[in-house]
Order: sequence, then C-alpha cells, then structure tokens
Amino acid sequence: MRFEHLVEINDPNNPGLEPLSADQLWQGLVLRAESPELFVLGLDRAEVTERGEGWIERVLHFGQANIRDRVVFEPRRMVRYETKPTAEHAGGSLSMIIETPTPVALLVRFIYETTMPNVDAMGDDRYAEIVKSAYHEADLDTVRKIREIAATGQLG
Repeated sequence: MRFEHLVEINDPNNPGLEPLSADQLWQGLVLRAESPELFVLGLDRAEVTERGEGWIERVLHFGQANIRDRVVFEPRRMVRYETKPTAEHAGGSLSMIIETPTPVALLVRFIYETTMPNVDAMGDDRYAEIVKSAYHEADLDTVRKIREIAATGQLG
C-alpha cells in the first residue's frame, strides 16, 4: 500500500495559529526521530543503537514487540524511516518531506509505503482505509506536538 498526503504547517488565513519557521519544523522532525517517545503512543522506550553521517538506527520497544528501523536525514528537507519486515512488523517506509511552494507556505508531505495490500482477497479496501486514517491522524498529532514544543522555545 502506498499512501501520501500533505499537512499544511502555516495557514495565513488562520491568524490564531502561530507560524513555525522551516528551521523549527526541521528540528521538530529530527526530534521525532531522536526522541520518539514524545510522539508515538504506546511506545515504551526507544534506543539509538548506531549513528552515522545523516542516519541513525533504532530499536523501538512496544511491550514484547521490538521494531528495528533506520532513519535517514536529508538536512532541512526530509526524514525517512525504513523498517525491514519481521515477524512482529510488516515493514515499509515513511518519508516526511518539507515543502515550501511559496515564501509563506510551509507543508510536510507524508509518504507511506508498506507491504500491506490496498484491498484484501475479497476486494475489500476498508482495512486499508482505516490504516490510512490512522496514519493521517498520527501525522496531525506529530505536527501538533512540534507546535507545542516550539511554543516552549525548545526549537529555536
């Protein structure tokens, strides 16, 4: 299954919404990778097991399930999560891409690519639609959390 959507970060038509800078957004996306327990519900703990130039490898602990992934950073442009399939996890990838189509617009494009089919054996797409909805809500929560952290001054 491939699922893609955009989240608008700054809405010039909503004066009550404090704008984020592209740098604050970037720092928030990096924080989500480095400290996922601030963002991911149900995550017991996370460990960075390796680190290199532009990437980290992690183990995420959800109860008895341990998910290993690699997070690749393209500075100020993209964070990409890559998870290999295991008995505990179907595997796939998530890319969070910062887009600035105009000087005042700031967006994040979320792209999910998973091994899950778009429809089941009976041609039913309801399960895939529920998963897409959950992904969308999680992404909105990520942006809300970045806003909360930015409001405290922790993101510059």
